[in-house]
Amino acid sequence: MECIFGYRDSRPSVKNILLMDSEGKRVAVKYYSDDWPTNGAKLVFEKSVFTKTLKTNARIESEIMMFESNVVVYRFMQDLHFFVTGSDDENELILATVLQGFFDAVALLLRNNVDKREALENLDLILLCFDEIVDGGMILETDPTIIAGKVATHTMDADAPLAEQTITQAWAVAREHLTRTLLK
Repeated sequence: MECIFGYRDSRPSVKNILLMDSEGKRVAVKYYSDDWPTNGAKLVFEKSVFTKTLKTNARIESEIMMFESNVVVYRFMQDLHFFVTGSDDENELILATVLQGFFDAVALLLRNNVDKREALENLDLILLCFDEIVDGGMILETDPTIIAGKVATHTMDADAPLAEQTITQAWAVAREHLTRTLLK
């Protein structure tokens, strides 16, 4: 990120947000950088980060490490592993704040029942969290109550255009319309 004068853009940014299970498999991931141009490269990176952090105890608070010229901030809860990656010159505290916002927003949305099964059942909420936190690598929001509130209002807006609805919303609206049609 360079501006017109050749100086690095000072806005903090994120390269990816990863949510993986306790075996290193994807639950939900979002990449904002071209550092990993193919799905294969992304999978190799995810597996490498998972393997490197597996023996750490990041359950009480977030941990930070340098990995392949990236700053990786991570935290575990039950059978889920949360990761946020930034460039090697990114501020670790900002990345840790992004991770904490994501972690706490997921906990709020899943009513503190944060495990793989619950995450998969509510995957639409987690993917909406990604969109509320980061857009194109730029950090938009880190306050977990604001993130969870925006995600919750997205899921309740049944009048939204179909293209903007989550799968769960679309099914609920379709079911409601079908019920009304059958009862007429």
